[in-house]
Amino acid sequence: MKINHAMGQALHRYGMIQEGDRILVAVSGGKDSLCMLHFLEEFRRKAPVSFELLAFHLDQAQPGYPDRIMPELFADWGIPHRIERVDTYSIVQEKVEKGKTTCSLCSRLRRGILYRVACEEGCNKLALGHHRDDVLQTFLLNAFFSGKLGSMPPIYRSREEVVVIRPLIEVAEVDLAQFASEQGWPIVPCNLCGSQEGLKRQAMETLLSDLETRYPQVRQSLFRALGNPHLEELLDKELWARPEMARSALD
Repeated sequence: MKINHAMGQALHRYGMIQEGDRILVAVSGGKDSLCMLHFLEEFRRKAPVSFELLAFHLDQAQPGYPDRIMPELFADWGIPHRIERVDTYSIVQEKVEKGKTTCSLCSRLRRGILYRVACEEGCNKLALGHHRDDVLQTFLLNAFFSGKLGSMPPIYRSREEVVVIRPLIEVAEVDLAQFASEQGWPIVPCNLCGSQEGLKRQAMETLLSDLETRYPQVRQSLFRALGNPHLEELLDKELWARPEMARSALD
């Protein structure tokens, strides 16, 4: 199983889970977060270390929200969980100018709620469902529109002292989509970011797909590049001010 192997590799490579961890798993109800929860639970059952999972789903009060799906799914899977309703949908609709993207504000609101719930539930870690293609899209967005080299780290500590982990960071989105479809899981749709057209992130995915038709290994090569920085070949003035960097360039 590609997903199981890639996720296990990432958990080990970045030391994401330790003995005694209590992990809040952010489950939006989309294919990515459902796969993450499924494989984390599989890993928990056979892992050499003992840790706990608590699934958390945020009901954002979107119109037409199917409120039965997640409670029934968590109960069917036998997963400890918490579901909370917070009307972030109305806040985003009120604050974001018509025609502008809602992703940034929506993400900040959701992340703040996740940190709060993690602290309330005694969770020292928060698992997010970003996958390899999210990482690549973010890298291109940063390079093309923010003029910086950077993407999504596999693990980091928030200001709330909650450690954020991304177990799916080495998993391809196409594998997640295929597995979720094969399982026949009900998917909770997004009526905010997921329904907007013309987003820059969508444009980055289109660019990657176009490149992939000509160069099939381009995604994996670009992902490897993010873990293989050659600092002496970059243009950061602060780096070049270091004596060791100047010496390496002359060697």
